[in-house]
Amino acid sequence: MAVVRIVPAAEFAIHREVEYGTPEQNQAVKEIIEGVRSGGDAALKEYSRRFDRSEVETFRLTEAEIEAAYGQVEPEFVTAIREAAVNIRSFHEKQKRESWMDLKQDGTMLGQVIRPLQRVGLYVPGGKAAYPSSVLMNAIPAQVAGVPEIAMVTPPATAGVEGVNPYILVAAAEAGVHEVYRVGGAQAVAALAYGTEQIPAVDKIVGPGNIYVALAKRYVYGVVDIDSIAGPSEIIVLADDSADPAYVAADLLSQAEHDEMASAVLVTPSQALAAAVQQELARQVALLPRRAIAEQSLADYGAILTVATLEEGIDVVNKMAPEHLEVMVREPLQYLGKITNAGAIFLGPYSSESVGDYFAGPNHVLPTNGTARFSSALSVDDFIKKSSVIYYSKEALLRDAGQISALARFEGLQAHARAVEIRVEKEGDGV
Repeated sequence: MAVVRIVPAAEFAIHREVEYGTPEQNQAVKEIIEGVRSGGDAALKEYSRRFDRSEVETFRLTEAEIEAAYGQVEPEFVTAIREAAVNIRSFHEKQKRESWMDLKQDGTMLGQVIRPLQRVGLYVPGGKAAYPSSVLMNAIPAQVAGVPEIAMVTPPATAGVEGVNPYILVAAAEAGVHEVYRVGGAQAVAALAYGTEQIPAVDKIVGPGNIYVALAKRYVYGVVDIDSIAGPSEIIVLADDSADPAYVAADLLSQAEHDEMASAVLVTPSQALAAAVQQELARQVALLPRRAIAEQSLADYGAILTVATLEEGIDVVNKMAPEHLEVMVREPLQYLGKITNAGAIFLGPYSSESVGDYFAGPNHVLPTNGTARFSSALSVDDFIKKSSVIYYSKEALLRDAGQISALARFEGLQAHARAVEIRVEKEGDGV
């Protein structure tokens, strides 16, 4: 393989341009969306035949079909997914918000009512890119928020219960999701957004997918809400000379194996560590089943960036705003307050990114491609809506009417001003 480059951080492009599909892909997705919108289930069936080579009459799986999936997975998987679900639920329970009201002495009441979304759609990839952990990460925060209806769509796989990946079905059952449909791709996103005869429409769509799924989510945004348009996965390891090069290399490869566009970067003030990690990457990548993918990722988007000091390294990290950030330095907690932009921060040599991806509890749906500058991990907040509450007493209106009217007339909105002034006139009080 090509040796992963070691370059000064100042010479490295902080962000890369991510194009969301070719013109042909965008056009294809648009046609699929419009086809499902107008054709309903008939269009879904046709797209399933065309893209998944699957003849489907009834999209929703029965409880018996979901239960049968348990016979196709290892008991160790069931144990692990159950324990992970407990951790994830416990973490997200701490994110819950409560409605509040502020009642003032003059009778004014201001507040905020927090309600869950009514119905959420969860997209889960199937086949070779099946990620049961994503079922938990997307479904559990919605449940904690109180969403009463969660519908999951997942494409047919090459093997499994009625063509659906059994690991996905077990994860769904363990997460408490029982409304599952065997349909994938852009057509599944369209079905969730607009509804069909068999699949009721939702209010929000979450979950990862390929480029066609991502484009479809972008296309239907506004009809429904979406979580984000995720870019390729990425990791930065910030490390000093105390870091174990084998650990650093292994963690970089944990992202590089995702796909050829994934980004894995080491930032370090230690030239010795840089050289040792370079050697470790070459050694470890040769052992991976997904070697070709990881090698391409490292060649195109991987790098070892050298800096003069850890403080300079932190500046680089904050500018890059990575999806995953590992801090492998002496006394990592000392630097936590200086890190302002990262989707998830993993502190110390034993907090591998894999710990957070699967088991610890925090969500692994994270902002990518620098968007951690202004966005956050998927959370309970993504499944609630907030309504402001305003109750004004007569006394409060009479007190504030002059200021309200003045502001409205300053903006040229006379009817706004009159809506207040007419009440003052009716009450017979001057202001």
